[in-house]
Amino acid sequence: MAHVQHDLGAHHATDLFHLQHEISQATSLALARAERQAAAEQAQAEAHLEAQDAAERVYRSQPHGPGRPPNFAARIQHALRQAVEATRWRQQAQAHRTQAKAILNAFSEVVHPYDLQHAQAQSPQHLREALDGLFQRLESLAQEANLSERLCAHVTKAQRLTHKLVASLAFFFMMVNTRVQALNLAPAIEQAMLEHLIPAIYIERVAERAPRAEARQRLRALSAQRLAPLQQPTHPIQTLDLDTRTHLEQVAGDCADLFQRTSSCVEGRNAQLAFYQQGHHRISARQQQVLTALHNFATDQSDGSTPAERFFGQPHPPLFEQVLERMPWPAWPARRRPRPAKRPYLMPVAA
Repeated sequence: MAHVQHDLGAHHATDLFHLQHEISQATSLALARAERQAAAEQAQAEAHLEAQDAAERVYRSQPHGPGRPPNFAARIQHALRQAVEATRWRQQAQAHRTQAKAILNAFSEVVHPYDLQHAQAQSPQHLREALDGLFQRLESLAQEANLSERLCAHVTKAQRLTHKLVASLAFFFMMVNTRVQALNLAPAIEQAMLEHLIPAIYIERVAERAPRAEARQRLRALSAQRLAPLQQPTHPIQTLDLDTRTHLEQVAGDCADLFQRTSSCVEGRNAQLAFYQQGHHRISARQQQVLTALHNFATDQSDGSTPAERFFGQPHPPLFEQVLERMPWPAWPARRRPRPAKRPYLMPVAA
């Protein structure tokens, strides 16, 4: 990386994953633990309040001799204050966790070259201000939730990636302008490429990766809205021949693909290794039963016998055949629906 950056002068774009990972390490486990603790304290306080109420009812239902009765009113009032305070702490812990998730998702929505609300180009200065605002909210949350210094260090580490994300955005627009200017287009067509075609294709790429159907539909509608002026027969870009328009679409798609927020292949490999190591400790009870059955009924010795066969003194049916008899047959896979042919972006619409 040092050779490519310093000797070759290439730009290294940091992954958004690293920023979100540091923030998640700072907030996720600590806030979840605080919420569970607050829920346990609330349950304990409510149980104490019910116990005081039950004790008063039992006392009232039985005859008693002379003497001062217990001050159940003061006890119940004290237990009620504790229950209200515990409920308030739990609500606050839930609010902190919800706020942390919202901030984490906001980082994903902000780090884009084009605004996901209007598909307009986002300047590096605007991105820096948006990231600084999110980190200010995160610092306020850390103070309210009383996070430790060790956890706040993760937030500081994530904040150091801000200038790299801003530099990546500036590098993206520099490369896009260079590629578009190399086409030697007319000013109106060049402006259409920069302000409409490339943003629309990028928003369409984001829509394909959106996790929810509502977001995908909204982003696709936004992409179609940005493409609508270019598809009018009166637009200058429609005066070009079909091969030229196809070439412009290809260049615009390549420009939109320049902005990559994460190296999924590397992070996917790291996640795979993490899950592999996770499977070697904290074995569940169900997994222990499966491993026990495999050891007793599927492990063959040199003489071909299994531990279960030697223990019971008689052979048993093969384990795989028993599993086939008891397991239901899997369902047929869903039939793959053919995708409709993709319509060219610059195809004119009827007047």
